[in-house]
Amino acid sequence: MSMLRRAAAAIFVPVVATAGVAADRDLKAPHLGAPLSAGEIAKWDRTIFADGRGLPPGKGTAKDGRVIYEQKCASCHGLHGEGGTAEELVGGPKPPSAENPSKAIGSYWPFAPTIFDFVRRSMPPAAAGSLSADETYALTAYLLAANGVIGEGDEMNAKTLAAVRMPNRDGFIWIDAKP
Repeated sequence: MSMLRRAAAAIFVPVVATAGVAADRDLKAPHLGAPLSAGEIAKWDRTIFADGRGLPPGKGTAKDGRVIYEQKCASCHGLHGEGGTAEELVGGPKPPSAENPSKAIGSYWPFAPTIFDFVRRSMPPAAAGSLSADETYALTAYLLAANGVIGEGDEMNAKTLAAVRMPNRDGFIWIDAKP
């Protein structure tokens, strides 16, 4: 037994020593590229918070958004947002339940700026991030109006979108702090 322990120790010690050298080497390499400047970081920092912080300048109406929706969204989400190969976007004002598990915008989403953020980052799937701020505000306005959250003529911009109170805003349990 002691001979087995000595053999194991003889194998273990070089492995540990080699692992330490490898870890030290990893900390020193590869040093590719250069650190980003604050301006370069700001260009890529597209964070939008639920309270509207981070929303870019721009504006749009449901009327403008309908045209964009028909061109870029309807093929997946249905002509009226009823769903197709992708999720439904327009549904009744009732919050989701076991009988109605819909996660349509009007019945599920708690904050309007989050809709803008999601659309801006990920839609349309084949060209994510390609929509301008004005197009994204218009699409968001269209989706909110189609769900009966805002009026057809309401203009969405950084100020008005942040002020929209979603129907299911209080349907979530906040763990840390309520926005």
